[in-house]
Amino acid sequence: MAKTTRAKPTYRCSECGWQTSKWVGRCGECQAWGTVGEAGAAAPPRVVAAAAVSAPARPISEIDVGSAQSRPTGLDELDRVLGGGLVPGAVVLLAGEPGIGKSTLLLEVAALSSSRTGDPAGPERVLYITGEESAEQVRLRADRVGAVTDRLYLAAETELASVLGQVEAVEPKLLIVDSIQTIGAAEVDGAPGGVTQIREVTANLIRVAKERGITTVLVGHVTKDGAIAGPRLLEHLVDVVLYFEGDRHSRLRMIRAVKNRYGPTDELGCFDLSEMGIVGLADPSGLFLSRRDEPVPGTCVTVTLEGRRPLVAEVQALVAQSFLPAPRRATSGLESARVAMVLAVLARRCKMAMHEQDVYASTVGGVRLTETSVDLAVALAVAGSKTEQTLSPSVIALGEVGLAGEVRAVPGVRRRLGEASRLGFKCAVVPRGSLELAATTPLKQATQPERGEPGRVVSLGGGAPAVSFEGMTVMEVDSLEQALRVAFTAS
Repeated sequence: MAKTTRAKPTYRCSECGWQTSKWVGRCGECQAWGTVGEAGAAAPPRVVAAAAVSAPARPISEIDVGSAQSRPTGLDELDRVLGGGLVPGAVVLLAGEPGIGKSTLLLEVAALSSSRTGDPAGPERVLYITGEESAEQVRLRADRVGAVTDRLYLAAETELASVLGQVEAVEPKLLIVDSIQTIGAAEVDGAPGGVTQIREVTANLIRVAKERGITTVLVGHVTKDGAIAGPRLLEHLVDVVLYFEGDRHSRLRMIRAVKNRYGPTDELGCFDLSEMGIVGLADPSGLFLSRRDEPVPGTCVTVTLEGRRPLVAEVQALVAQSFLPAPRRATSGLESARVAMVLAVLARRCKMAMHEQDVYASTVGGVRLTETSVDLAVALAVAGSKTEQTLSPSVIALGEVGLAGEVRAVPGVRRRLGEASRLGFKCAVVPRGSLELAATTPLKQATQPERGEPGRVVSLGGGAPAVSFEGMTVMEVDSLEQALRVAFTAS
């Protein structure tokens, strides 16, 4: 008598879909605890027979790309991130924290697309599916932001079959689903928002989008760590992944692409969110600078690169006497680990110990600076607050600080200096070699260069050579100690 073997069960993580042959307490993919459960036996592989093709393969040179050209959304900042606009048949995933303004942004896009004038194709039908609010609630928001048009259709659905039925009835060119975690498929086990449900709902919406050429935008939730909720497969299935960021206590919002099959992934879009809607900010640099009549100790301006866009931002620091056994180190908008490293370098290399003082460091305007090029600005702001010295309002600083006290070069210096010059800054402290100077010996007098080209090197004291660039005096430094000597004497 043949002996039957029982199929071994498999275990799956409910957060990311990771599978294993035995139970474990912690997921090996997303590192979440208590999310691995039995998912049943793995199905044996099936042999799939060849079927008739829907369309014969053609040489790539004969493929017509006219129908795949992007169409502007009407929001220039969003088009910048998308690479020109929305592509027919593309599936876009927009993720962000609750209350950040995702629904307001998409309602604005829907209204602009459904009321477009001057386009040969004319206005297009837009279907907005809401699974989190009622249709009446969305209408109230649309009235407030002025997004009521005749070709914008609204439906409150939470079943996949009903969503597909609405698509059949309306035949839209743009479909917005807010949000993908609220839509469920009746024939699939699990609650809406689970791994299996999200995978099934997304796969069906992608199939419909590709077959009918419908541009589809899916709203996704994020976890407490800032990652998109649901299986990581979701990001692989869609064509574009956008993150909508910002401080909910501030009006500034930023959108960036982490995946884009139709455009760049190094662009940043800035928006101003208010009760009356959302508008793009073509020049947001001024939002990250404070306004004051006289300079105060503990402030320094830097230029960070967000994708291809240079942004001028201000770093502030406060060093105060501590009455605690362990002095506080608090940061806002800056990487706490980078700030702690800069403090250690100041103490060890520049003899500026702060082991008995509290240190607070933050940015202006709610912007988050994660680039290493802000290290030098943080160091100058902390040193200024510690020694009660002020930097000239016309000085900027950029550069990475190493543990040996050296100031390292950062990419895109010319682009950063060009933005600072446009905003009226006259002096910059940068790492040596940033402008690839031909001369290394300081001269006593500089020549007037052509705009955009470096001139001869001059010496401004402290042993730091300087060069005229874009109407600015650029001082090059080797170490943090040298940067401290020259920055507070520059004007």
